[in-house]
Amino acid sequence: MADWSEIEALKRTPLTQLFADDPDRLSKYSADVAGIHFDWSKTHLTDDGIKAFERLAKACDLAGKREALFAGEVINTTEDRAVTHTMERGEGNKDDVVVAQGYHARMRALIDAIEQGALGPIRNILHVGIGGSALGPDLLVDALGREETRYEVAIVSNVDGQALEEVFKRFDPTATLLAVASKTFTTTETMMNADSVIAWMQEGGVEDPYGRVVALTASPDKAIEWGVDETRVLPFADTVGGRYSLWSSIGFPAAIALGWDAFSELLEGAAEMDRHFRLAALHENVPALAAFTDLFYTQVLHCETRGVFCYDERLRLLPSYLQQLEMESNGKGATLDGKPVGRPTAAITWGGVGTDQQHAVFQLLHQGTHVVPLEFIGVIEPGDTLAEDHHKALLTSMFAQGAALMKGKPNPDDLARAYPGDRPSTTLLLDDLDARTLGALIAYHEHRVFVNGVLLGINSFDQFGVELGKEMAKAAAKGGGDFDVSTNDLLKRAFG
Repeated sequence: MADWSEIEALKRTPLTQLFADDPDRLSKYSADVAGIHFDWSKTHLTDDGIKAFERLAKACDLAGKREALFAGEVINTTEDRAVTHTMERGEGNKDDVVVAQGYHARMRALIDAIEQGALGPIRNILHVGIGGSALGPDLLVDALGREETRYEVAIVSNVDGQALEEVFKRFDPTATLLAVASKTFTTTETMMNADSVIAWMQEGGVEDPYGRVVALTASPDKAIEWGVDETRVLPFADTVGGRYSLWSSIGFPAAIALGWDAFSELLEGAAEMDRHFRLAALHENVPALAAFTDLFYTQVLHCETRGVFCYDERLRLLPSYLQQLEMESNGKGATLDGKPVGRPTAAITWGGVGTDQQHAVFQLLHQGTHVVPLEFIGVIEPGDTLAEDHHKALLTSMFAQGAALMKGKPNPDDLARAYPGDRPSTTLLLDDLDARTLGALIAYHEHRVFVNGVLLGINSFDQFGVELGKEMAKAAAKGGGDFDVSTNDLLKRAFG
């Protein structure tokens, strides 16, 4: 087991002192990769800290495990699987890359056929999925599809019928294509929603609703059994995890709505980050530096949460996407050899959109008793056509928040008006928000999660923690289950 004593002994030097002691701090703790500027200078990372993390990474064989990831070796040991989402971007094991490219070609051919009218006059894409089968596509379409797209897209994950009914009010069933996204094609919420969409299409006069269905799955036989014609099944490898799957056929709604060129640029932006992560030395490696920062705050300062604030409305869904990516990947309590981790693992990821959140939660961040490491994300090129003062106010607010959190403002005579300062933040500044930079941004966070997992000695690629609740819900739906008195009372009150 890796020795964390050197990390735990690291000191917290005030941020203002770190800048005063090192005039080159900004240049040493910032980098530019794939159209994104990364600035860690307002964190408590130090040269000694980075060296300590590099020694820990060597002890954990981060380099070897990184190569195993890209080589397509079995690194998801609890499920005896390789992890091949980078191969979807063309980076890694050649055989897996060829398979992924074949699946992409199949998806593109189907999109071409749909655009040529093979499935009728399609104007609406209704995508049903949950978790990674919905969060990724939703992020892509919302971020990059703000201008007029080829199709109107709705992505529904919630089994609450109101979510579907809201879409039914807007869409024409005779002009709707249903995309069912489920890795196993057995996901309860997704299949229930899919059945309801089929019923709505039938009631709306569609004679063959199953002829308007595209299946996005790693279990094609199950999709065919459900009623989807084999020609409209878009497979992906079962070694691509759900929360890493937007690069695969799960990205179908983005590929059809935004166009294949945009989808290709998304993949290339991610591949550029893959190459950087694979080749750059750790002290210059942006996902590794991000993970080192994460671990400093969880292991040394015992921070339990991490805030992500996007100063761009187009990235409003990114905090929710990162919640799943980080908390499902590294929210574990056991090591790879089945023993208790014995230390904090994933921080609780939360956040929102600036400048809204400045008037909601920043009170706690500036003056509360919790120290919360923050990540600010902004875009230099505005996404709107309004007067320039809108975008200038947006970005200056973001920059000022980071500066204020670090500097603080003492007021010994009136503590209610005192700001303690020395509160850390990282800033990511994108040149523009396009498919390439969004791909790189998402891949950066994926590799950051991977490094965290390796150094903590856990498996970032299984998710058994979501299963127990599912099992108990299925039992309750069938009128069974061994529940406590409180749960039994709630079931009785709701269903009699």
